[in-house]
Amino acid sequence: MPPIESIDSNQSDAIEVFKSLSAGADEFEGYANPHATRIAAIADQLAKSFHLGARDRFSLRIAALAHDLGEVAMDRDYIRRPGALSDDERIDLARHPLLSEREAADSGADRGAQLLVRWHHEWWNGSGYPDGLRFEQIPLGARILRVADSYASLTDARPFRRAYSEKQAREHLLEWAGLEFDPRVVKSLLALEPFKELKGYTQEPEPTQDLSVIADEIMERVQQLGGQG
Repeated sequence: MPPIESIDSNQSDAIEVFKSLSAGADEFEGYANPHATRIAAIADQLAKSFHLGARDRFSLRIAALAHDLGEVAMDRDYIRRPGALSDDERIDLARHPLLSEREAADSGADRGAQLLVRWHHEWWNGSGYPDGLRFEQIPLGARILRVADSYASLTDARPFRRAYSEKQAREHLLEWAGLEFDPRVVKSLLALEPFKELKGYTQEPEPTQDLSVIADEIMERVQQLGGQG
C-alpha cells in the first residue's frame, strides 16, 4: 500500500499487524488475491479525495484491514458455499460487523477504526446493519469503506461466482447510489485516476468509459433524492 503521510512507527507496526490478520481473513473468505489490503488502498485514495486528515486515513486503513475479522471468528461454512443464503444464515451473518468490531478492539485498533468496522454495512438509505444508520448519520469513513469494499469484492472472483468486470462493478455502484451507497463517494470512486488496486481480476476487455457522463447521472440522482447528505 502507498504510505500515509506523517505516519509514525507505532502506526506502521499496527498496520503490519492488521495486514497479517487480514491475510487470514482473505484466505478464509476464499479470495484468490489480496482483498483487505486492496480495499485499504482504494479507501485511502477516496479519503484523500475528501481531504481527510492523516489520523482519519490511518483509522480507515485499519478498519479496511479488520472489517471481516468477525467472519473468521464466526467460522461458518456458508460464507464460502455456492448458492443463496437462507434467512437464518443472513440473520447470522449480519452479526459479523459487531464481532469484527470486537476483534479489531482486541487486536489494538483505535476506537475510530472500531466504529468504522461496526458500520461498514450501513446503507445510505438506512436499510443496512447493525444499527440502521442513514445518510450522514453514517460517518464518512464508513461510507467510503462500504463503497471500497463493494467495488473490490465485485471485481475479484469468489468460490461461488466469477469476478465482475470493472465496468460491471461501476455500473452496480451507480445503480445503487442513493440506496446502498453515498452518491458522492461513488462519484469520487468513478473519478479516481487508475492505480494498481483499482484494477479488477477479470480477463474481459474493458470498454472506454465517459466518466463525466456517469458523474452527471449520479448528481442527478442526488438531486432527485432531495439533496440528502
